[in-house]
Amino acid sequence: MAMVDGLVAHDEVSTTSRLELNEQNIFCKKGYFHEAGLIENMAQTAALRAGYTAHLNNMQPLVGYIGAIKKMKIYQLPEDTDVLQTKITVLTEVANATIVKGEVFSNSKMMAEGEMSIFKQDS
Repeated sequence: MAMVDGLVAHDEVSTTSRLELNEQNIFCKKGYFHEAGLIENMAQTAALRAGYTAHLNNMQPLVGYIGAIKKMKIYQLPEDTDVLQTKITVLTEVANATIVKGEVFSNSKMMAEGEMSIFKQDS
């Protein structure tokens, strides 16, 4: 289940993805993209960042998993026809743990934001 359509921007501390919603999306119900979808979209944007960074360094991407979600705020649910832009900013990176801040926008309006702790398995 892909919750990102493409890479919009990438630099040393942040990555932005794009997702075009439609009513067929598993997280779209009754005309809206729901909370679990917003969180999954943030997580997959973080995974996109890790994979793209590995690619740039000619490395294999490591498998990662979410260890914690905190400070999550859902301001508004996007409509099932919106296009999302999700920005992940690295707050801290130590060993195999990364803490990121995620922000999801639709039509330049913030839909959700929160932090995730992501742990990568050793290769």
